[in-house]
Amino acid sequence: MSKVKRKWDLLPEGRRRACAEEIITFFEKERDEEIGVIAAEEILDFFLQNVGNHIYNKGIEDSRGTFNKKFIDAEIDLDLLIKK
Repeated sequence: MSKVKRKWDLLPEGRRRACAEEIITFFEKERDEEIGVIAAEEILDFFLQNVGNHIYNKGIEDSRGTFNKKFIDAEIDLDLLIKK
């Protein structure tokens, strides 16, 4: 049976399993609760769906700022090369 890929789930299968295991471990250690794989995957899906886009967009904004700074630096370097 093929697994349905949801638009918010950009994690590779191995990373998804590792995240679910981390969620299970968190609940055991921090909350003294036992949850199963299905519950952990539902929690992961909830966060990917509700927070994933915001985190992704923040990464894009940070990249844009870095790119703009590098572009300005390159413009300054090119201006310094102009023979007067």
